[in-house]
Amino acid sequence: MIAQFCPGETIHARRGAIGHKFRYHVDYVLLDPEAPGPWPRLFSRKGVNLARVDDRDYGGAPGQGEGAAWVRRKLAALGAPEPARLLLLTQPRIFGSGFNPVNFWLAYDEDDQLRSVIAEVNNTFGDRHSYLCATPEFEPITAETELESEKIFHVSPFQKIAGDYRFRFHIDAERIRIRIDHRNGEEGVIATLSTMRQPLTSKALLFAALRRPLTPIRTLGLIYWQALQLKLKGARYLPRPTPPSEEISR
Repeated sequence: MIAQFCPGETIHARRGAIGHKFRYHVDYVLLDPEAPGPWPRLFSRKGVNLARVDDRDYGGAPGQGEGAAWVRRKLAALGAPEPARLLLLTQPRIFGSGFNPVNFWLAYDEDDQLRSVIAEVNNTFGDRHSYLCATPEFEPITAETELESEKIFHVSPFQKIAGDYRFRFHIDAERIRIRIDHRNGEEGVIATLSTMRQPLTSKALLFAALRRPLTPIRTLGLIYWQALQLKLKGARYLPRPTPPSEEISR
């Protein structure tokens, strides 16, 4: 597999004193970031095109990324076994514009078992932090595996940097289902992503662009719209703190 088109939906549900929930359709691509291609006519790894996934946007500081090379270096530094194969799940840039709240790097062993995941989180302030999702001994990750990471990065200005994340990854040949459960006492947010896996074609990309035009701008607009609704419900705005100095934590 070199690349797939992954249409689906994301759901966010806030727990605690101020409840809130929303559901949106999304379009992701799943690709081998180290493959040379070939790619569909309307998809590129760099340059100008309808859809693009550029290494500069991933692995490292935003706009200065190193892509898969950064992932392999970080996994080695954290004691993870060297991946036999890496896959990247992300929303591509559309006509050069893009914003991804979270990207997922999937690291597989030689038996095609998922051993670790890097969740690369971006906020609307231009900051980025990544969480390594893996068992202590990097055993295979199944649909029943729950992986914990301490929350140390500012995402929503209406949620404290406290508590932890519980990650679950259910990935099979037809679907991808990811659940992120932020728990901070009675407060927290449950976020899910569920997508199909289909061939990546120019037709699929063009249909997605026509169905949901200006997707990256739409993503930011929806984030600010939900923030406004939370503010009107009485949620307290928390100023952006200094981001963590380390690029990745677990």
